[in-house]
Order: sequence, then structure tokens, then C-alpha cells
Amino acid sequence: MNEYLLQLARDGKKRFVPFLDWIFELKNPQILRADVIAGITVALVLIPQSMAYAQLAGLPPQMGLYAAFLVPIVAALFGSSRQLQNGPVAIISLMTAAALLPLNLDATQYVAYAAMIAILAGVMQMLLGFLRLGIMVDFLSHPVVIGFTNAAAIVIASTQIGKILGVNPETGVHLYQTLWNLVLAIPQTHFVTLMMGVFSLALLFGLKKFTPKLPNIIITVVVTILVSWAIGYEQMGGAIVADIKSGLPSLVIPTIIPKDLGFLLLPAFMIALLSFVEAFSIAKAVASKTRQHLSADQEMVGKGLANVVAGVTQGYAVSGSFSRTAVAYDAGAKTGFTAIVSGIIVGITLLFLTPLLYHLPVATLAAVIIVAVIGLFHFEPFHHAWKVNPHDGFVALATFLSTLFYAPHLEMGILVGVVLSLVFYLYRTMQPHFAEVSLTEEGVYRDARLNALKTSETVAFYRYDGDLYFANAGYLERKLLNAVADKPKLKVIVLDLEAVDQIDATGEEMLGHMSERLAEAGIEFYFSRVKFKVEDALKRSGLYKIIGADHFFDKRTRAIKAIKEKYGDSVDVSHLMYHKPVEIIVYEGDTDNDEEKEKKAKDDAAEEAATGGKALIKIEDQKKES
Repeated sequence: MNEYLLQLARDGKKRFVPFLDWIFELKNPQILRADVIAGITVALVLIPQSMAYAQLAGLPPQMGLYAAFLVPIVAALFGSSRQLQNGPVAIISLMTAAALLPLNLDATQYVAYAAMIAILAGVMQMLLGFLRLGIMVDFLSHPVVIGFTNAAAIVIASTQIGKILGVNPETGVHLYQTLWNLVLAIPQTHFVTLMMGVFSLALLFGLKKFTPKLPNIIITVVVTILVSWAIGYEQMGGAIVADIKSGLPSLVIPTIIPKDLGFLLLPAFMIALLSFVEAFSIAKAVASKTRQHLSADQEMVGKGLANVVAGVTQGYAVSGSFSRTAVAYDAGAKTGFTAIVSGIIVGITLLFLTPLLYHLPVATLAAVIIVAVIGLFHFEPFHHAWKVNPHDGFVALATFLSTLFYAPHLEMGILVGVVLSLVFYLYRTMQPHFAEVSLTEEGVYRDARLNALKTSETVAFYRYDGDLYFANAGYLERKLLNAVADKPKLKVIVLDLEAVDQIDATGEEMLGHMSERLAEAGIEFYFSRVKFKVEDALKRSGLYKIIGADHFFDKRTRAIKAIKEKYGDSVDVSHLMYHKPVEIIVYEGDTDNDEEKEKKAKDDAAEEAATGGKALIKIEDQKKES
């Protein structure tokens, strides 16, 4: 009872106060100093990025800052990763915009609905985390994420081109319509805005290439603000951020029209899954370097709390940021206190520094987004997935193309990818590898057809590589029936089930019917290397007793020996017997080898001799050998 209570207390600590694992490490001045420096460094990237991503979501810049204030703090306190930096990110911002644009909302409603999506996504993530259902994110397979991320990068970048050109093309129902409208609007390009956008891009790329250790984003923001103020960019017709509401966000529960709640559920669920997949993949990449423990369920809870906090503090949906996490790691972040420091600095910015951002060009924020998402596009993962399995390559490509086609409804691309992944999985498991095996000259069982090995007309040894359940039980049945039809003289079938890890009622029933059919045809049905779970299921159903315990063998050699003893020369098992001498040494006088082990070794050697006829048993004194 005491042990149970202690375990309960430990689980409660990990679930409700996970920050206790690292907070006391801050007593070390070196760790505290490293986290403060890393937090300041991250904040210099977070502030301009959060405003840029809010713009991408179709929201006022201050909402990006609101989502970057308390969110990193909450996620660090209740997540499991020490280095993961949470807040506004490009893909989740775009998905928020994609979910809200079709509703034709006014500005006030748009802000409220964005906050509600964050709350819904957060509640879903918390439920999944508390119920230990973080495994659900595995439905978003790697090929789906590859295809979606690359397509989203193109969609995000394309939506910012208009801001670089200084034009505002009409938004179409589909992305290609919007892009065509953008092409038609090119003659109206605002030259000054274009120059500012190109200048911002040049600064970002140049600083990143030649001074990679400097905060290229904040430098670009400061320089363009000064240039914008100095040349009168606003008076020249250039779009600027202008007034950003000062002060910390207030606690507000967003209100929406009840009938629209159902429309928001699917986008919120997709955001919940994708934001966690994105964040946890980043956290795993860092944890592999720091060798720190991660919990998918706890990370889900932390991300859920962060999204709920974002929603009730006038922010919008968030996730983990790869770029800011990399900055934190490179800056020497040791604990979650890094995120707390960055959140505090965002709060200070909201209180005192927002007037300094008045002249920030919108084209600069667009350039920040474009540079950030360019790093998301990679062609090599498509090629790699195809080389591993063409099915995966097809899923990645199909997800990529469908995401582009359905944009701005990005969730449809994910649904297509998930459905295709499940279809291909079912297809693969419906037809597992099935082959008749024979022994090679080296004494290894191999596929007889692929390796051109000898087989027998009277004894067939088959291997089945897959679980046995309703979707493939008929496939195995057909294979076995075809085997009987192909060998009229067949007397014995041995089915090797070593690769079968699970069996359901349909699979069990099929084995029972097959045993009956083979018996009626005068063919004995043996099983070898059946795993404990499968054998236990057959015993519970009674089929094990019906077929007979003498038809189940834990080794292939024992099955062959039983067949040889029962049928003698009336069957041909030569293709299953190893004819080269096998030297099996049993050491006597070994203190680690007691009599029982020694007897088992001798029995195994005798078994080899029985099946191969030429195995040698060599008993030696280990002391002499040494």
C-alpha cells in the first residue's frame, strides 16, 4: 500500500508540478546565468516573429505578442522539455487563418474566433494528455508531416508576396485563384514597398550567412524601423505596423455564435494534433543531444495549458518553434527558465516598448516570415521516403499536392494523407509475406522460390510474416489451400508462426477450419514457434486442445524430428535437414554451466543429429580449453 501511494505521489509530481525536476538547479549561478542569457537571446527573435506570425494569421500584431507572453512560461512549467520554446509559429498561424477566412467575420469576431480555436485545441490536447492518448498523434505519419510541411511552406510564402510588392490581391476560394489574382495585380506594385521588402530580405539573408551568431531578425527590424522613420516611409505610401496597443493582455473568455462552434471543432482538432507533432518532434531532436527524459503525454498537457492560456489572454493557437528552440539550445539553455525569461521580456515590451515599433514596415514582417518558412521546404525527404517504401513516397506527394489544392483549407490535405496512410497500412497487412522455406547449404531457412531451393511433394514448411486478424485471415487461408492444390501428394504442412504477434477471433476460427479441412484431406497440420500470447489465446479458445498439443512445437527442428519419426521414409524431409557436420561443444567443469544447462545443450545437440544426421557432440574440459 505504501509503495502504491509513493508511486501515485511520483506520478502526481510528474503530471502536475514537472518543473520541480529542474527549478532547484537554478541555485547554481552558472545555470541561472546561462538561462538568462539564452532567454534574452530567444526574446530578441520571439518579439518580431510573433508580430509577423500574427499578421500571417490575419490578426493584429499585439495578438502575436499576447501569445508570446504567458504561453512560453506556462509551457515551460508544465511541459517535459527543458529547451522547447513555445509561441506563435508559421504553420499554426496559417491554419488559424485558413479556418476563419471562410466565415466572413468582422475584425472583432475574427479575434474572438481565433482565441476560441486556441482554447478548443488546448482542451483537446489536455484531454489527450490526461487520458494518456498522446499516441493518437502517431496517425500523423512522417510522410504526411513531410508533405504537409513542404506544401504549407509554399502556401505561407506565397501569401506574403503581396505584402512585399505592396499590393492587396483579391483572395480566391483556392490558392491558385489567389496567386492568379496576385499575378494580375503585379502592374500595381508599390515601388517603395518593394524596395523595403527586398532590402529586408537582403539584410536577413546576408546577416544569416556572414554573421550567423548575431540575431539577424532583431537587427533587421531595428534597421528597417530607423530607415522607415528617416525616409518618411508611411508618408510615401508604405504600410507600417503603426499603433500597437500597450499594456498586458486582460483575461477574456471569447464569445462566438454557438452554431459556429461545430465548424471550429475540426480545424481545432487538426491544430491540436499538428501543433503537438511539430513541437514534440523538435523536443525529441533536442533531447537526443541533451539526453533528457521526455513524456509525450506530459508535453501534450503542457501544450494544452499553453493554448488555453493563449486563448483566454487575447492570443491565438501556438506550438513549439524549431528556430527559437535551436537559438535557445545554441545559446546554452539548461532549463525551462529560459522560456520564462523570454516571456517576461515580451511582457516588458508590451508595457513600455510598443511605441518604438510604430514605424516597423509590414514588408519587413513579410520578409521575416518568408525567410523562416524557406527552411521548412526540403525535397530530399520525399526522395528518401520513396526509397524506403514507395507507399510512403506516394503518401508524402499526395499530401503535398492535396494541401496545395485545398489551400487555404489545409486540414483537408492532412485528412487525405492520414486516410492514405491507413489504406496503405491495411493493404500491407492484408497480404503479409508467405513462403515455403527450405534449408540452404549454410543451414539457414530461406524462401525456397526466391533462392531456387529444393522442396518436397510430401512435406511443406511455410512461414507467415504478419499478425493474423480479420483483414488477412482469408489471405492465409487461400495460400494454404493453393498449397494443397499444388501438391497432390502432400501429407504434412508445417506453419511457422514465429512472426505472428497478435491473433483475433477471425484468425483463430480460420486456423480451426483449416485444420479440419486438412484432416479430411488426410493432411496433418503442425505449428512451429508459436509465440506465448498467440498460444495462450488458442488455449483459451480451446483450439489448442482440439488440434492437439502434439501438433505444436517450440522449434522447427523438433517438428521435423516428429514428422520423420512418425512417417519415416514415406515422406521426404531432406530439404529441411542440414547435411554438413555441426560441431556443438559442451564444456564440462564450467561453474556457470550447471547440470541442467549441460543436459539441455546435449539434448539440443542430439536433436540436431536427429534432423541432420551428421551433427557432432564434442564434450571438453573448459579448464583445458582455457
